[in-house]
Amino acid sequence: MSFRTAFCAKSSPFSLLRGRPLSVAMPLRAKVLPGALARMSSSAPVIRELPNDDPEDVLFNSRYGVRTIELNRPKKLNSLNGSMARKIVPRLQEWEKSQLANVIILKGAGDRALCAGGDVAALAAANKTGAAGREESTNYFALEYQLDHLIATYDKPYVAFMDGITMGGGVGLSVHAPFRIATERTVFAMPETRIGFFPDVGGGFFLPRLDGQIGTYLALTSETLKGVQAFYAGIATHYLHSSSLPDLEARLADLRFTDDATLEDRNDVINETIEEFVTGLPSEGFTLSGNIRLAIDRHFRFDTIEQIVKSLEEDGSEWAQKTLTTMLERSPTSLRVTLRQLREGKYWSIAETFQREHYIAARFMEHPDFVEGVEARLMKPGRTPVWSPPTLEETNESVTDAFFEIQEGVTERLQLLKSPDTHDYLRYPHEHIGLPNESAIARVVKERKRTRSEIVDVLSDEYKGKLGLKSKVYDALDRLAEADEAGYLTWKLAD
Repeated sequence: MSFRTAFCAKSSPFSLLRGRPLSVAMPLRAKVLPGALARMSSSAPVIRELPNDDPEDVLFNSRYGVRTIELNRPKKLNSLNGSMARKIVPRLQEWEKSQLANVIILKGAGDRALCAGGDVAALAAANKTGAAGREESTNYFALEYQLDHLIATYDKPYVAFMDGITMGGGVGLSVHAPFRIATERTVFAMPETRIGFFPDVGGGFFLPRLDGQIGTYLALTSETLKGVQAFYAGIATHYLHSSSLPDLEARLADLRFTDDATLEDRNDVINETIEEFVTGLPSEGFTLSGNIRLAIDRHFRFDTIEQIVKSLEEDGSEWAQKTLTTMLERSPTSLRVTLRQLREGKYWSIAETFQREHYIAARFMEHPDFVEGVEARLMKPGRTPVWSPPTLEETNESVTDAFFEIQEGVTERLQLLKSPDTHDYLRYPHEHIGLPNESAIARVVKERKRTRSEIVDVLSDEYKGKLGLKSKVYDALDRLAEADEAGYLTWKLAD
């Protein structure tokens, strides 16, 4: 039985809508959660600062129509903690209601990182104190995911400067935004399986929606994408040189919108404005393309870790063996939970994703691998972690059940700051802003008979000549389309 069949066959309140699988196509912002969940989420919690919160770990600024959030822990690579989240949430809520705030910009202090992740060392230390500490850690994740969902459903343009290290919690603050700007200093990763955790902060939503099996590969290996690679992969929507960011910020501050301009209208203007600062792309091209991409899609398409491992073992290439070695260093439990998360997450709404992931995170706070991984990888670098269980062979897929079994009327669900009745979706409403994904390319191929150059021309017009488009489209066509004798292409993959 496939993951999709197994998942949709369950009667979990998270997976069904009036008896129908969540994978049923639905319009954006439709009500996709069952009534009980919607009612629980309608009474949104109020987030306030605590007396001992650091007053300087986040800086806010106003410049005409721009409101900036600057994460200000440069010595900690701007890692996110509860103090920071408790400041950002009410400020975002305030700005969303303000007629003077036009654009929100997220950036990090210093030149090394937007945000290197959550402060997992503090969470691991809390977990070691017992049940109260684990509850404190779980509450932190609740706050973090509430913030991430607020960003994912924000009603004003939100621009994230992914300048420098952008990992884990930093990804949650940026990847769900309509505008995500990579620079030559960007280092993206979801490294959670290295520390006995799983790719949270909405990873169950955005990773399965990347092209092919790129998301699965990044999640299971914790592979990094540097600079323009994040742009080609669809993580970022734009690529600029870091020296352009101050000028872009000043230009965005000067923008004015009419009162009747919709969010889509405003996003279009901002997209065009950001494009004015694009001066070119590095010549290196996309590393996860061509034969490497074919290998990623071939090996990581399976629904069990054993199948992925076997496929890599049978591939004698240096890349496959290196990838296999990397995977087998990760927590076996993390690998299994992550794969199931991504396979089921394809059918989760954005709200359900954060509610599901909060439940999974709580289970990991009770699992020894998290503390072990953080201590071995981050606090005492160089020590090889001892996972529990230590190898894949000493466990099986049933280990994931405890992380995914939701009991109606028993399981406490995360209360979101915005009701899923009005703020929810199954696909990003702004997914057209970056480079075209393979679904967009397939649409143009299937519309009618076209040659390679005609397909590129259509997409270039649609995406307004976006730099990088031609190379991405040609790579996709080389792998996924075939030409007849007249040069007209057909898409090889079934819907």
